[in-house]
Amino acid sequence: MEARLATETDLAGFREEARVLLAQQVPPEDVHWLTASANDADPFADPASPADSRPHSVPRAASAIVPASFLRLCEIVVLHHDPDRFALLYRLLWRLVHEPGLRNNPIDADMLHAHQMGQSVRRDMHKMKAFLRFRTLDAGAAESLQLAWFEPVHHIVETVAPWFAKRSPQSRWVILTPERSVQWDTRQLHFGPGLRRDVAPAPDAPDAAWLAAYERVFGSRPATPPHEEEGAAT
Repeated sequence: MEARLATETDLAGFREEARVLLAQQVPPEDVHWLTASANDADPFADPASPADSRPHSVPRAASAIVPASFLRLCEIVVLHHDPDRFALLYRLLWRLVHEPGLRNNPIDADMLHAHQMGQSVRRDMHKMKAFLRFRTLDAGAAESLQLAWFEPVHHIVETVAPWFAKRSPQSRWVILTPERSVQWDTRQLHFGPGLRRDVAPAPDAPDAAWLAAYERVFGSRPATPPHEEEGAAT
């Protein structure tokens, strides 16, 4: 049975699919988890999969009661790059329901693996916050634009981006990564596609190369910040 998720980090979709699967008593070994990238990679995929035909409402009695610590673990493990992460989490969820003693077993192999994955994701998030360096460019607007290139190991861009927005709320910046890119216009975050490493500008590349990389991802030159447009209108 296939369980399809909308994105690589679709935690809400995973929880909904897992609730339905548990309600129908589908064991972990019978479930094949697919993310959006896997769906796009298969030109012969049938959109009317068995997962689509499952009911979206689950009887309350069928909902699993799991420790809050496991829910927090899910939040971080879904960001890992391992394609089997959703299978691992569903297997743990199944076992927590059918093996209540698992929650008190600190050396269980599956649980240890999940926690190691979580630690790897946290290290990656720390590295992005600590080592990412912006380059300030003159983008032709009243305010400068800060651009950076970073290559995270895991799917952390959307999770870490709000931290950068909070740290530099008045600065316009862009972070380019191979999987997902993001820009902050001083008011909101805008996400775009990734930029392949082989076409990313070198740290010492001229400003024109960095602006070209921005245009490759976001489709146009950086726009004037919203507050500048309002000021010009008045």
